Amino acid sequence: MLWVLLVLQFMFPMAPGCVVEERIALMRIRSSLVEANSDVPPSWGRSDDCCSWERVRCNNNTRVSDLNLDVLYIPLSNSATSGCSWNMNFTMFSSFHELQLLDFSLNSACFQSFEGLQELTKLRYLNLSGNYLIGDNILESLDLPSLEVINIELCRMSGALQSSALKNLKNLRELYLGYNQFNGSIPAFLFELPRLEYLDLSGNLLQGLQITSSSNLQSSLRELHLQSNQLNGIIPASLFELPRLEYLDLSENLLQGHTIPISSSSNLSPSLKILDLSANNLKGLFDFFWLRNCTMLQRVDLSGNTDLTIDVKFHGRVPPFQLRELALSGCKLDNSIIAGPNFLGTQSHLQTLDLSNNNLTGSIPSWINTRTLVYLNLANNSLAGSLNLMWQYQSNLEMIDIAMNRLVGQLPTNISLVFPNLTALNASYNIIFGHLPLSLCNISILFVDLSNNKLTGEVSNCLFTDCSSLNVLKLSNNNLGGSILGGASNLSIGTAIYLDSNNFKGALPNNLTDNNFEGPLPNCDSKLTLRFLNMSSNTLSGFLNAFCNSTKAGISLGGISRRASVNSRSGFYGIDFYLDHDCPPFSYSIVYDLQGFTFSTKGNLYTYGRSFFTLMSGIDLSANMLSGEIPWKIGNLSHLKSLNLSHNSFTGQIPATFANMSAIESLDLSYNQLRGPIPWQLTQLWSLEVFSVAYNNLSGCIPNSGQFGSFNMESYMGNANLHNLSQGNRCSPIPSPVEGADVGEVSADRSFTLPLLPHSYSHSGQLLRSCSAFHLGSV
Repeated sequence: MLWVLLVLQFMFPMAPGCVVEERIALMRIRSSLVEANSDVPPSWGRSDDCCSWERVRCNNNTRVSDLNLDVLYIPLSNSATSGCSWNMNFTMFSSFHELQLLDFSLNSACFQSFEGLQELTKLRYLNLSGNYLIGDNILESLDLPSLEVINIELCRMSGALQSSALKNLKNLRELYLGYNQFNGSIPAFLFELPRLEYLDLSGNLLQGLQITSSSNLQSSLRELHLQSNQLNGIIPASLFELPRLEYLDLSENLLQGHTIPISSSSNLSPSLKILDLSANNLKGLFDFFWLRNCTMLQRVDLSGNTDLTIDVKFHGRVPPFQLRELALSGCKLDNSIIAGPNFLGTQSHLQTLDLSNNNLTGSIPSWINTRTLVYLNLANNSLAGSLNLMWQYQSNLEMIDIAMNRLVGQLPTNISLVFPNLTALNASYNIIFGHLPLSLCNISILFVDLSNNKLTGEVSNCLFTDCSSLNVLKLSNNNLGGSILGGASNLSIGTAIYLDSNNFKGALPNNLTDNNFEGPLPNCDSKLTLRFLNMSSNTLSGFLNAFCNSTKAGISLGGISRRASVNSRSGFYGIDFYLDHDCPPFSYSIVYDLQGFTFSTKGNLYTYGRSFFTLMSGIDLSANMLSGEIPWKIGNLSHLKSLNLSHNSFTGQIPATFANMSAIESLDLSYNQLRGPIPWQLTQLWSLEVFSVAYNNLSGCIPNSGQFGSFNMESYMGNANLHNLSQGNRCSPIPSPVEGADVGEVSADRSFTLPLLPHSYSHSGQLLRSCSAFHLGSV
C-alpha cells in the first residue's frame, strides 16, 4: 500500500494548500460522479491545490474542512425510472480526517450503511437529505459523538425508530428525520439528548409518543415538529411543560381527547412563539387565557378541529403577546369574536387572520381594519351587512377571501388605491352589485372570483388583455353583459376564465391564438396551460373552428355550456409568501381548498374536489348556437375524458380522429345536425362508457363491437336512417321514439359502416382506410 501512495504522490506532487491524500480522495469522488452522469465541479483536477476547488473549503492547516456536494446529480427529465439512481459509499470520505461539514443532499444516491464515517471524528454537520438510506437499522451504525446537526429527511427510511439509534450523540443540537416512512412510537430517548434544540419528525407514519412525564425531558428543546403523522390519543401534558419550547407543531395528526392538557395553572414556556394543533380531532375547550404567560407568542393555528370550542374573551384583560398569525378555521368559534368582547382588538401586529368556516353571524367588526393585515379569510360564514367597512385603505393586504356570506355593497371604484398590493380577491356568493371598477386593471392581481353576485354592466376588455399577472378570472352567475371577452382576441389571462350565466352576446372571436397562455388558446394539437374556459348560459354563436385554427395548444377542462356550472371555489390555487424578513422567517401557505368544480359528464353533474385535476379533464361546449363542422383536430386531445358538444348546430360528419381520444369516457354529440355514418374507428375507444348521437341526421349501421355493444337504443334515437346491425351484417331500422318526428333531410350519398371489418366502404366501393389525422369528408 505504501508504494501505491508513493506512486500517487509522484503523480500528484505536494502543492501548497492541499494534502495529497485528500486530493486523491476528491478525485475518486469525481470519478464516481462521472460514472453516475452527475455534474462535476469544473475546477476539480485543473490545479494541484484542491483547497481552491469549487465546493471545497480548507482550514488553516490546509486540510479539507467543508465539502458542499449538494445537487450534483440531476435526473434526466425524460427518465421514467424512480428511486435509487446510483450507489455511493461513505468510505470515499474517510480520508478527510478534519472534515467538519459534509453536505451531500439531493443527489438520489444509495447508501447501505454509514461505514466509513467513523474516521471523521471532527464531523459536526451532516446533510444527506434527498438520498436513499436503505440498509436495515442503518441509523444504529451512525455513531459519531462529534455530530451537532444531522439532516436525513426524504431518505426513504422505514421501520420503527430503535431506542439504540442515535443514543450516543450527546452533542446533537438539530435532528431532521422528516418525510421518511418511520412507524411505531417516537422513542423517549430523543427527548433525553442533553443538547438537542431542534427535532423534526414530520411527514412520517408515527403513531405514538413514549413520554409519560416531564422529569426526563431535556430543557434545551426549542422546536418540535411532529406534523403530518398518525399520532393518536391524548396530547402528553409534558410537551406543554418544556421550559424553553418556542415552536410546537402537532398538526395533521389523529390526536383527540375531550381536554387539551393546558389550563390556567399550566407551566407553559414564556418563550413559546408557535402553537399549531390544526387538523386533528380535538374536543372540549381551548381558552386563550391559558396563554397569558406566553409573552413571545406570534402564531396560533387551531383550524380543522370541528368539535373544539374556542374562547377568545381573555377575561377582559389585555394579553401580553402580539400575534402575527391567527387561524381558527372550522372550529366551534364563539360569536364573541365578531360581537365582542375579545382580545383581537388589541392585536396591532396581526398579518394573517383566518376565521373561515365557522357560521359566524353579524357584520364585519371594526377591529378587522388593522393596517398590518396581509391575509384575511372570513369565507363560509353567515356575515351580513355593509361591505363599506372592508373598503378602507390597507396597503399591506394581499389576499381577501370573504366568499359565501351575505355581505352587501359595491366594489370601490378606486380599488387599486385601496388595495395597491392585492394578489387574490374572492368575494363570491355575496350580494355585491354595481359595475366592475375599471381600476381593477391597475393591480397586479393573480386571482379574482366575483361569481354569484349581482354585478351589472359591461366588462372592460382591459381585464382580459392588460392584466398580465391575472391567472384566474371568475365572473359566473352575475348580470354582466356586453360583448364576450370585451371583444378582445389577444387575451392575457393565464389559467382560467369563467363567464357563464351572464348576458354576454355576440359571436366567439374568430381568432384567439397568439395569446399569453404559453401557447395559443385553445387549439387542438398539444397541451395548453389554460384549464378552464366556461362561458355557459350566454348567447354565443360562431364556428368551433375559432378554437381550432392554430397548431400549438389544447385544453384540459373547459365548458361553454348552459348546463355546466362552477362552484365558488375550485381547490387548486395556492400562494406562498413570507410574512416578514425575521430570522427564521415565518411563511404562510394559502390553498383555495374550496368546494369543488361541478362538471357535466356521462349525463350527470359531478363535483370534483381539490384533486380533480388528476381525476377529470373534459370540454363542455353544449347548449349554445355553435355551428359548422366539428374540427378533426379535437381528436388529438388524447387526455380528454369527457367531450360534450350536444345541443348546438354542428353539421358534417363525426371525425374519425375521435378514435385518438384514448382516455375518453363520455362522448355526447346529440341534438345537432350531423350526418353520415358513425366511424367504425370509435369502436377502439375501450374507456368509453357513455355515448350519445341522438337526434342528428346520421345514417348507416350502428357499430356493435367494443364498447358499442353495451349502449342501448337511447344513444341513437332520432336518426331515421341509422340502423341496427343484424345477423348477416345487414342493417335493420331502429324504432323511432316519436312517430313521424322530423329529423331533417338525409343525403342520398350514404355510407354504411361495417364495424366487424377493419375498414369502411362507401356506396361506390372505394376503400377508406383510417389514419390518426384523417378528416372524413362527404362520401
